[in-house]
Amino acid sequence: MTPPETDLTGTNAVGTASPAVLSCETPTVLTQRRDFTRAARGKRVAKSGFVVQMLRRPEGEETGIRVGYTCSKKVGNAVARNRAKRRLREVARIVLPLKGQSGHDYVLIGRRDATASLPFDQLLKDMHSALDILHGARK
Repeated sequence: MTPPETDLTGTNAVGTASPAVLSCETPTVLTQRRDFTRAARGKRVAKSGFVVQMLRRPEGEETGIRVGYTCSKKVGNAVARNRAKRRLREVARIVLPLKGQSGHDYVLIGRRDATASLPFDQLLKDMHSALDILHGARK
């Protein structure tokens, strides 16, 4: 669906591309338990707001980025868990198309008293640095 001020070609009245129509590779969401448990055997980085697990999929499997989100009951009640997962989804939506690598699975795990309460800029910085560490950009 395109916003009302955008025509079907993806440009707005000014002639620039509409942000709603810009489409980078959107990550596929992990839904099956076996994908989460497989990713748990891969690399992991713990940051102040969340934990990121990464696993490179074997050759021959589908390409693209896949991402999963999880928050245990330790994070809080359903409202707190959902808020934490919404923030993790937004962080992944912003950062993974830029720094994520095709053929990898990423799992973001929310942390108690941190994911829902840290400033959003801090979560973005944490995600950037976690992906740099996971992909070997810096140690």
